[in-house]
Order: sequence, then structure tokens, then C-alpha cells
Amino acid sequence: MKSITRITSVLLLLGFANACASEQPNSLKTPWDKWYFAFTTPKALPAQVTLLKLLDVDGYASTYRTIDQPQGISVGKWSERNSAGNTQFNKADRLPQIMIFCWDSIIDKKVYQSTLFFTQDTWNKMTTSYPDVLEPGKNAYRQTMLIGLAPEGKVRIWLRQYGHSDIPLNDTKITTVSGKDLDMCKGETNFPNGYEYSEGIKKFINGKKYPYGNW
Repeated sequence: MKSITRITSVLLLLGFANACASEQPNSLKTPWDKWYFAFTTPKALPAQVTLLKLLDVDGYASTYRTIDQPQGISVGKWSERNSAGNTQFNKADRLPQIMIFCWDSIIDKKVYQSTLFFTQDTWNKMTTSYPDVLEPGKNAYRQTMLIGLAPEGKVRIWLRQYGHSDIPLNDTKITTVSGKDLDMCKGETNFPNGYEYSEGIKKFINGKKYPYGNW
């Protein structure tokens, strides 16, 4: 569930004054009504997202507390076509400018706070059509963003293009902090009494070296 408010200084609210100012458009028309974001993790290295705030290109801020959680099956490295969680709640109306979210890395037993700064390259890819492989003769759009959460607090981002490999968003600036550097995410956790590994996690990491792959 999200709440949307018009604000004049959301960057200050999130602690990012002057961020992305050089690339902030006035408004960008989109060929779709909504875009979606889904989280993914490596197999048996789970994470949970607890809070997410999104600033769009028109200056609207959205807060998400009910969030579709990560799923994933990649082993050793990210797949070319990553599986991911649902997008029932993870959706927005306008192109993203900044996203900040809190997540529990169960495998690392800590809270991370990650911030994504999107660029014109992302907006171009999201609004440019490609031939729809499911319905020949029609166009489709890259309107689903995949966000990978891995050990060591590593975050990767792609756009899904059905029928093709996921497209990495390498121009996106990503910052991740934890511990004493947390601000928005301080105290945001689904595990206030500490983290425990499930039997499935223990079995999977047995004999493997942390961080269990190249992420």
C-alpha cells in the first residue's frame, strides 16, 4: 500500500539535497499507465524488504510498507533471466528518479539501506518499445524493473524484456549503508529478536565460501 503526497523538498526529506538535479526532467510522457518493480535474491540466500520510498520525475513521493517480497533461484551468479517476486503492490504511475529502501539480509544478519539514483538512460529504456514476442505485430515495453539483493549488501538492477535476457541498468548509481550509517532504516526490521538460518539455508551454504557466488 502506498501513500502519495505532493512535496516541494522531498530530497531534503530523504536526505538527498541536490541529488540528480542535473538530470531531473520537468515531466516525461509514458506509453503505459504503470510500471512495476520486483525483488529477487539468490537461491537460499533470502532477504526481506521492509520499507520503500520512491521519488518520481514529477516530484511526487510514494511510501510503500506493504511490499511484495523477493524470490529467486540464481546460484553462483545472477541469471540472464532472473526470477522474481510478485508485483501486486510494487507499482508506480510515473518514471522513477530516486528509490530508497530498507531490507533485512537474513544471510548477513543485518539491515541495509539502499538508494538508487536513476538516469535518462533508464527512462529511455522504459519508454522505448520493442517487438512483443508474445503477441507478434504488437509492441511491448520494459516496464518491470528487477532489483537483486545479495550477500555483502550488493544490489543489482535490470529491466525485464520478455523473450530476451534482462537488461542491466549499469548507469544507475547505487549506494548501500548499514549499521551506524543507517538513517531512514534505523530500527526498520522484521527480525527485532535477531536472525536465524533455516535448515534450508544451512544445507545450501554448507561447504560453500561466503558470499556464495559472484554478485
